[in-house]
Amino acid sequence: MFLENTVNHTEKFGWIEVICGSMFSGKTEELIRRLKRAQFAKQRVEIFKPAIDVRYDEDEVVSHNDNRIHSTPVPASANIRLLANNVDVVGIDEAQFFDDEIVAVCNDLANRGIRVIVAGLDMDFKGNPFGPMPALMATAEYVTKVHAVCTHTGNLAHYSFRKAQNNAIVMLGETEEYEPLSRAAYYKAMKAQKQDSANQESKE
Repeated sequence: MFLENTVNHTEKFGWIEVICGSMFSGKTEELIRRLKRAQFAKQRVEIFKPAIDVRYDEDEVVSHNDNRIHSTPVPASANIRLLANNVDVVGIDEAQFFDDEIVAVCNDLANRGIRVIVAGLDMDFKGNPFGPMPALMATAEYVTKVHAVCTHTGNLAHYSFRKAQNNAIVMLGETEEYEPLSRAAYYKAMKAQKQDSANQESKE
């Protein structure tokens, strides 16, 4: 990621960085990399994640390849505003699961001179923009879109296909429930899934 040098060094300011993409694209890995670099530089870092995300660990942000960093689980985005005191950098994982106030929270922190790094899914399993992510991407200074590799074609993937028959938008899962697909593979998979569902209904 290219960050332009600051011209006016007397101005105290923060900014927002968004890391987005499909499942298995390395979003959390990139978030952890940036946060650990900040910690190595002796910056004060605080990391938050939604309390509902307990897939790997209750208190740590963990990537798919088991890279991890300590975090504070919070039930709502307003808690981040209260807890992010005396810090230089705030990291937020799985931002799509937070309420819409997360956008105002991130902007408030940036306005206080804090560097805010946010990671999250940009689309849900239906291929629609996910929760507050579009607004976060629009207000961020820097947006990095990372891609997975399509399990069907080997091309770049930016769709998270849900293999399980469940229509709930929020459903925590891993490779058993989801796989990354390219646009063409996702379209074919969704078409086949709808056909299977129609066949099932006709049998009933």
